[in-house]
Amino acid sequence: MGLKNFWDIIIVGGGPSGINCAIEAHKSNLSALILEKGVMVNSLFHFPVNMTFFSTSRLLEIGQIPFVSHNEKPTRQESLEYYRRLVQHYHLNYNAYEEVLEILPPETTNASNKYTVKTVKNEYACSYIIIATGFYDKPNLLKIPGEQLPKVKHYYDDPHRYINQKVTIIGAANSACDAALEIWQKGGQVTMIIRGNEISPRVKYWIKPNIENRIKEGSITAHFNSQVTEILNDSITFKKGEEIISIENDWVLALTGYQPDINFLSHLGLIFDNPMNCKPLFNEISLETTMKGVYIAGVVCGGMETSKLFIENTRDHAEKIMSDILEKKSNGL
Repeated sequence: MGLKNFWDIIIVGGGPSGINCAIEAHKSNLSALILEKGVMVNSLFHFPVNMTFFSTSRLLEIGQIPFVSHNEKPTRQESLEYYRRLVQHYHLNYNAYEEVLEILPPETTNASNKYTVKTVKNEYACSYIIIATGFYDKPNLLKIPGEQLPKVKHYYDDPHRYINQKVTIIGAANSACDAALEIWQKGGQVTMIIRGNEISPRVKYWIKPNIENRIKEGSITAHFNSQVTEILNDSITFKKGEEIISIENDWVLALTGYQPDINFLSHLGLIFDNPMNCKPLFNEISLETTMKGVYIAGVVCGGMETSKLFIENTRDHAEKIMSDILEKKSNGL
């Protein structure tokens, strides 16, 4: 393996947390390579086209570079541009479309305290690894008949495709409510199927009364305490109490949340604190996992508890990790 394929740090995941870690490595004169399986900031790229962040641009800033937006709360497009410019400004080594397949610890390769990272394109060696893979790449599946049909989407992008269409939205959190309102405003016929008895209390404060009023006036139909049982080419069936209901349907948006790729994390060798929340075990101060020299950063630290960690309350992860790595290096570890 040539010297060009050796790095002090390899960062798996190229979202805001991965970029932040690379910036801190750059400031610490450590070589770092970001490996992202999709496009740059892949998760943000797959957010709805017209999405506005709940957080202010100031709370999303990293790398001591101001995040300037037209309004207090930035849009998806502004965030994509901001993180692109961060990568460009710091001349970060960022490999998009390079999925990590395997990480081999030193004891399996006799590589003298060096990890081997194998990707779809290459093989690298490094002293330290940071896992910053987020949780937006893997949707929570319904696991019902018909979920594999082309009309079923687990990500919402743009309302244009749903003009004059019968759209069923499964879920009642932010993504579901945003999609319902946008599609209704563009002329789509929207039906929401909601497992609970109300719109999620976590919905953005400026969205919640809007969606509730649209439901109340009948512009958007909502079936509470309901659960989808089957999806067919031209209809969808759900259970509401003891009643089985079938309605005509052109599209299904199953916006029921997302989760970290537990299989990938487990395959890497990470250990979880319990099988329910799948939160990786790590040192709360250094963010080092049970694998020596392997750290975890960003929202993936929360495991299945995806509503607790965000960009704004994980911005200190990069500094914590880099502080520990520098201490290890100074001690020859």
